[in-house]
Amino acid sequence: MSGNGAATRRRLVLLGSTGSIGTQALDVCRRHPDRFEVVALAAATSVDEVVRQAWEFRPQAICVAAAPPPPAADLPPGVAVCTGAEGLVELAAMQDCDVVLNGVVGMVGLRATVAALEAGRTLALANKESLVAGGPVVRAARERGGGRLVPVDSEHAASAQVLRGEPRDEIARLVLTASGGPFRGLTRAELAAVTVEQALHHPTWSMGAKITIDSATLFNKGLEVIEAHELFDLSYDQIGVVVHPQSIVHAILELVDGSAKAQMGLPDMRQPIAWALAYPDRLDDPVGRIDWATLGDLTFELPDTDAFPALGLARAAGRAGGDAPAVLNAANEEAVAAFLAGGCGFLDVPAAVEETLARHEVSEPCSVDDVVAAEAWARETTRERLAARIG
Repeated sequence: MSGNGAATRRRLVLLGSTGSIGTQALDVCRRHPDRFEVVALAAATSVDEVVRQAWEFRPQAICVAAAPPPPAADLPPGVAVCTGAEGLVELAAMQDCDVVLNGVVGMVGLRATVAALEAGRTLALANKESLVAGGPVVRAARERGGGRLVPVDSEHAASAQVLRGEPRDEIARLVLTASGGPFRGLTRAELAAVTVEQALHHPTWSMGAKITIDSATLFNKGLEVIEAHELFDLSYDQIGVVVHPQSIVHAILELVDGSAKAQMGLPDMRQPIAWALAYPDRLDDPVGRIDWATLGDLTFELPDTDAFPALGLARAAGRAGGDAPAVLNAANEEAVAAFLAGGCGFLDVPAAVEETLARHEVSEPCSVDDVVAAEAWARETTRERLAARIG
């Protein structure tokens, strides 16, 4: 590990340990047993897997958030068990911890984010909903508890790196890159017939089902624009998006003199995860290096906002502020779930989100409960809109 002085062993709480982010984080921990100690693990329903992980990493506690917990006899001696969303919050704020990795999918991750920041922890955040839906609430939690927020998403980890050390008055624009997903180049008419199976076939990244669909619709990138605004205090005019199908360049910083710098790396999530867990240092252990001699072309193009309106919807919700991003996020979650279940078409996803946003009156959330209420309204409204479209 680079940096000043000897590196200390960090105690990690991994929320979402059986998901894509969590399993890759545990791989980083396997590679660096002298740097990381796993003190708690949390899963939603994958009980057998979290039990297996507990035997390997011997944490102090585990949480099963959405299923019956395992019997104590199935676990190593001394491992405490907690349950439900309350269990996630308990682990996020536990005292014997240095870094909380929030890799939970969905709104259930927001309360854990708030708890970790209020407890003054370093929060390695991969839960998009925390910043997208709960931006104002998360800002307040950081101010109250003094916790540090480090992004895990590849684009935001890259953004933090290119922004590091640059004076604010020399920053012109931050550009996030998007792979374009499996449907890059298709017209709106062609998208009407795509299937769930096709949408789940991402060309460069291995991710969970929901985020893979979000990548196909470009909602993922729209949510990331809102996250970048919250993370780096940049205006929406200062955040751009380009499609970069090779997924080698993850963020570009344009400076006022016309120069630019980029963060690059192979499309392997273990790299930004390792960066976030070790921040502000770097682990001297690349999961892969770019072979510059064989890399080939790096191409960039503007996103097709007619075929993929999600970017524009996300920017509009972000500019509206208040609970509008929470409504956007919940409406999208509901529509994606319907698409995955075969209950609507691909183009119905952004259409239903747009119709829900059009019916929403923006207000300022002051608590997690306010965010939850806005999302509940959005989910019900989106279900109604989908039923009307399909019926």
